[in-house]
Amino acid sequence: MIDLFGSAAAAAVVFAATDIDDIVLLTLFFVAARTTGRPRTWQIVAGQYLGIGALALASAVVAAGLLVVPDPWTGLLGLLPIALGVRALRRTDDDDSPTVVTGMLGVAGVTIANGADNVAVYVPVFRALGVADSAVFLLVFVLLIALWCAVGAWLGGHRRVVRLVERAGHWLVPTIFIAIGLVILVSSGVLGRLVDLFG
Repeated sequence: MIDLFGSAAAAAVVFAATDIDDIVLLTLFFVAARTTGRPRTWQIVAGQYLGIGALALASAVVAAGLLVVPDPWTGLLGLLPIALGVRALRRTDDDDSPTVVTGMLGVAGVTIANGADNVAVYVPVFRALGVADSAVFLLVFVLLIALWCAVGAWLGGHRRVVRLVERAGHWLVPTIFIAIGLVILVSSGVLGRLVDLFG
């Protein structure tokens, strides 16, 4: 018999610890949705579910021993937010909007890139859990993604946040994306691996 409350609490801690930085991304997406209409609200929510769902599924597959993740090469996913940020900075001459991604797949891609390191946490967790506990974890994740989206939408609708992004979003938002990408590259250890490979 599983400890439902204990499993749910553990799932909440794991999710919050690994996805707290998604609040920043979600806030930026919702500000863009309010000010430019892109991406649409449903695309943000669906993209977040798709991205975290993909991370959880990949982690479950790795935990089951069906796939080996070439760590730290997953850190190369940090190139995605960097590329999006650079592209947005290059467009600022023509467009002052804070839009970096415009659809569900863009949101999902950034979510996956930002959460690539989550797999390192999820895999041992899923490996230690039974089927019932894993189901509780996944249910809690589903509920907390909705909460994360609600918090991001609330922050993205806050007048001060919106004003800040409207004033400085043309450089601030792409810079945040580039910074997130750099953090992924550095913290994953992939830069050191590349230096060793080509040095």
